[in-house]
Amino acid sequence: MTFCSLIQETDTNSLIMFSLFRENVRIALDSIKGQLLRTILTVLIIAIGITALVGILTFLGALENTITGDFASMGSNTFNIQRYEFTTRRGGSGEREKINPIINYRNVRQFKEKFQYPFSKTSISFTGTRNAEVKFENEKTDPEASVVGVNENYLENTGTEVEFGRNFTFFDIENNNRVCLIGPDFKKNIFKDTDPVNKTISIRGVKFKVIGVLESKGATFRNNQDLKVLIPLQVARSIYTLPNINYSISVKVDDKQFLEGAQDEAIITFRKIRGLNPIEENNFGLERSDDLINRISSITGYLYWAAWIISIITIFGSSIALMNIMLVSVTERTREIGVRKALGAKKNTISVQFFMETVIIGQIGGVVGIILGITIGAIIVAVSGFEFSTPWLAILAAVVTSFLTAVVSGSYPAVKAAKQDPIESLRYE
Repeated sequence: MTFCSLIQETDTNSLIMFSLFRENVRIALDSIKGQLLRTILTVLIIAIGITALVGILTFLGALENTITGDFASMGSNTFNIQRYEFTTRRGGSGEREKINPIINYRNVRQFKEKFQYPFSKTSISFTGTRNAEVKFENEKTDPEASVVGVNENYLENTGTEVEFGRNFTFFDIENNNRVCLIGPDFKKNIFKDTDPVNKTISIRGVKFKVIGVLESKGATFRNNQDLKVLIPLQVARSIYTLPNINYSISVKVDDKQFLEGAQDEAIITFRKIRGLNPIEENNFGLERSDDLINRISSITGYLYWAAWIISIITIFGSSIALMNIMLVSVTERTREIGVRKALGAKKNTISVQFFMETVIIGQIGGVVGIILGITIGAIIVAVSGFEFSTPWLAILAAVVTSFLTAVVSGSYPAVKAAKQDPIESLRYE
């Protein structure tokens, strides 16, 4: 046999194989159309499992992106001194083993004076209220805006950018100037088509000049980051005089190689401020932003495993239902199988036909489940205020899962159909 003849024979065989495949797909589609109600029910059964998988993965992906994005914006060379560690220890009765004192103004003022680590910047802030009413001329917000007292390093240490206008200067903070930075959501309500920069707003009767508008940060757990007002620290203290205000301290170093040394120096400094002796434990917490990201990733990792387990249980039920429906279909079409075998159809032809029907139904169910899952996930993400991103991992997982479900569910009915005795099948009524 010549080389050209071999190529020609190979092309002929490929053409025959493709024709057979196309014919099997056509027969499978005709059979599906002939049992439309059963097909719809089967598709819905598969779609429920895929919807659960895609919906949960879409939500978890948005949750992880939003939280890690918030902390990542602070950079890996930032750490915070706060009242408690990220994970609070609890006793057997559910009560905290130790109640740490709040970080009060005296603590933060002394820390700012005594912590003089090279190439570092210290930010001090506190939230005066989360229910402020901000007024501009005849417009006012609903009482849901936050007012935060800050110093000149707050924006840099928290990774917050000014969209237009300017940041606070050292003199703004030291001179207690009545100036402020506002979130972008204020442009949508009280300012609307007006440029807010250099305009005057009123908070609790105190007037502030707007010097800049912050870039959008969205909302996390219904905490709207875009509807807040930043004002100088001392001015905020004069307006909000509630007792036991807890302050936040954030330290940023210019280079990450100085981070460990800055943390050690900060712990020593704060222990002295708190008057702790060498054998006493810290009564405050210190957290690095990248440590928080790693912990959050670990938590969401467990959530992903839980999502897969829930989805696998649902899809397992779907595969059993699909197999039962295909077995019923094989039984109902026993006479049809007998006729085809009598006309010369081989076992492989019969099994491939039923297997193809299962795969097509499975893929249709997968597509429907992906659409429903993304839609439901996007709605939940929008309501939660998270940052939505296309869940490519969830889509890929759904495609693979729906295909494997169809393969597992369709194998046994296809083999059973192929083993039918043609004479007994023709006698079947």
